[in-house]
Amino acid sequence: MKKSYLAIDMGASSGRHVVGHFDGKHLELEELYRYENGPIEMQNSYFWNLPGLWSHVQKGLTAVGSKYGSSLCSIGVDTWGVDFAFLGRNNELLGNPYCYRDPRTDGAMEKAFAIFPRDQIFANTGLQFMQFNSLYQLLVMKEQNSPILEMAERFLMIPDLFHWLLSGIPCNEFTNSTTTQCFDPQKNDWAFSMLEKFGIPTSIFKKTSVPGTILGPLQSSLAQQSGILSANVVLPGTHDTASAVMAVPTASPVGSTDWAYISLGTWALMGIESTQPFVNETVSAFNFTNEGGVGGTIRILKNICGLWLLQECRRIWNQQGLKTISGQPLDWEDLNQWTAAATPLVSFIDPDAREFLSPTDMPQAIRQFAAQTDQTVPQSEGAILRTALDSIALKFRQVLEMCEKISGQKIKTIHIVGGGTKNCLLCQAAANATGCRVITGPIEATAIGNIMMQAVASGDIGNITEARQVIRNSFDVIEYEPQHIAEWNEAYEKFCSILKK
Repeated sequence: MKKSYLAIDMGASSGRHVVGHFDGKHLELEELYRYENGPIEMQNSYFWNLPGLWSHVQKGLTAVGSKYGSSLCSIGVDTWGVDFAFLGRNNELLGNPYCYRDPRTDGAMEKAFAIFPRDQIFANTGLQFMQFNSLYQLLVMKEQNSPILEMAERFLMIPDLFHWLLSGIPCNEFTNSTTTQCFDPQKNDWAFSMLEKFGIPTSIFKKTSVPGTILGPLQSSLAQQSGILSANVVLPGTHDTASAVMAVPTASPVGSTDWAYISLGTWALMGIESTQPFVNETVSAFNFTNEGGVGGTIRILKNICGLWLLQECRRIWNQQGLKTISGQPLDWEDLNQWTAAATPLVSFIDPDAREFLSPTDMPQAIRQFAAQTDQTVPQSEGAILRTALDSIALKFRQVLEMCEKISGQKIKTIHIVGGGTKNCLLCQAAANATGCRVITGPIEATAIGNIMMQAVASGDIGNITEARQVIRNSFDVIEYEPQHIAEWNEAYEKFCSILKK
């Protein structure tokens, strides 16, 4: 008898409702609802459209309920990290959540270091330093005397917010809590002493709940509205990368550091899986992070700017009215053809440079970076895309070398999961740049990891190792072997020299 589970997989650019059907050995996916997402601008600030997102969640529940309402076992939500909302008195929602790309955190890290030294922040949190981390968002609210922060009684990450709306139960799920730079992975609790140094109210941070926790049934009004009558709300790894890493089809033991992963989408999250945090000078110097994983694991990783570079180029060119030969707006296949036709390894950028975080014109930002670093300035659309793609792949090599120094173990295989695996050019470039065998798939890794955690919670799968076996049995993968190694080694030396400028 098949069991069915619903993953509400909400990304920063799109969301989907995916039902997983599990027969005890194989998993099949069925996408029943999809929608676009993105920040909206109000008064020169960027927010998430929470009412709009909740409306999509409800519509998706109705779509699922009309087909599987009486047989659905459970529901779980995963999203991006760092962003949050607050509940006030009587669990009333306070305000609309800011988007991490809002510029209000410009300079916030430097202000934080003046209050509490950088090395001490890392010692307390083990997290990489990025200006949009929840800690710096909270510090800005504190500095601006935010009335919302003053009234707040409970801090909820974005997936926590949706689990509360679904079940009526507020909680802080572990994996997303660890993305805040407010959590101490060594104590497995909030970094209360550090938060007190910053004057951030510690009473808003509640005890965390681990992936696999069953919150309870869907709220009765939602059950009646959607027709989903007997499903529980279950916590997956609510940080999308935590769910994606669970879906890596490795046969290595859980926590083994002989392989690396890349969860490839708007961001590329690259790292290793461990059974314990690494909070030391090497990890701090490399600006790596210790984030919670499923099954008691820690994800030692680094954020890399991923397909955001290409997404923004496409958006700008469509905005400028650039069309295909048939007169249609540009799609991903058009971009892939342009990239393939361009000469590789000509110019490079640092994908993680601040100039590419939220530029008004990404193609122009790429050209300017090349000009400022005395390189050939890419002129055609294909040359711009090739510059970005080659640079992302070379960044993978740099981060891979860091992973090996942290773990002390040679890595020969890289697993790439997520929607970015559709970009075959980038996957091959990753193999070329790193000299590693690259295995790609499954594409819908985040939804799969979400669903498999629900199956573990229900007792239908025993543990993470068994879940990964099911994934290997259920989904195809593609393997890429390194090519043109000498040329890519030479390009890597040039890339590193450019980053030092």
